[in-house]
Amino acid sequence: MSIVPKPSVPAPVATAPAPAEPASPGIFVSRRAIGLGVVLFSTLLWSLVGLFVRMADLDAWTIILWRSVFAALALAPFWLLATRDKGRALRDMIAPAGLVAIGLAVSGNVGYIAALQLTSVATVMTVYATLPFVTGLLGLWLLREKLSRRFGAAALVAAAGIAITAGAALSAGDAAGMVVAALMTLSWGGLLVQAKKHPGLDLTLISLISALIAAVIALPLATPGLPPVASLWACALLGTLTSGLANVLTLMGGRHIRSGETGLLLLLDVALSPLWVWLVFDERVGAPALLGGGLVVAAVAVYLFADARRRTLACPAP
Repeated sequence: MSIVPKPSVPAPVATAPAPAEPASPGIFVSRRAIGLGVVLFSTLLWSLVGLFVRMADLDAWTIILWRSVFAALALAPFWLLATRDKGRALRDMIAPAGLVAIGLAVSGNVGYIAALQLTSVATVMTVYATLPFVTGLLGLWLLREKLSRRFGAAALVAAAGIAITAGAALSAGDAAGMVVAALMTLSWGGLLVQAKKHPGLDLTLISLISALIAAVIALPLATPGLPPVASLWACALLGTLTSGLANVLTLMGGRHIRSGETGLLLLLDVALSPLWVWLVFDERVGAPALLGGGLVVAAVAVYLFADARRRTLACPAP
């Protein structure tokens, strides 16, 4: 009896384990990057407000009226098409959080134009430059957001630029404009924090309702009749690009970054707004104001670069 040897079974070959999926930096990082980009783009649009106001060449209430009308015309179709649960959005607006947000938006929009009519663009921007400090403190108080040392250092550099610009721009006749600009800045800071504290609020609807309310307030105070065509065009640009698009983008982007950071990024408006008016209308900006604006831009740029580098080191590429 012969024994047939069994065929040898090859030993199992050890295989290397499949490489693990690279760790994702997380949704927070990507949303933060988008938030930074959105706020920066909205800041560029906001910086055109002073230019459009000068182009309109109308009194403050007439500008507020027509800017609000064009903002509502731009926002209403977008809200009707983009919002699914319109009933819930409307109910949120009559809740305390929604009413507070609408009130802050109205006062901010009206105050901005009124301040620009009372004093120079550079002076309004000087007061508005305190926005990061206002939002940072409100965020610390209402949201318990911590203020980093990096933020503090950037804010100090920006404060130096603000002091230089203020020393060049302020005079006794600017007092009323400065008070209105301060109230406007406080309103915007509160609105940024409110939008982040209540993420369910419909930001487009807030902008739309605030534009309608501002138009109703300005109607009896504005100059009767239609303004010249060139002035209407300026108000149309002012309403669609700033009260409409920039307003919504600022609030949306600000939800994904710290409140103080949103205010810090919006400081670029301080440097850019007088620049556009100077280029188009030759509204002179002295050397101190240019130096102060340069320090503000440098503070924002260094802060963003340091933040991006820190996050890159914290989440290195695989």
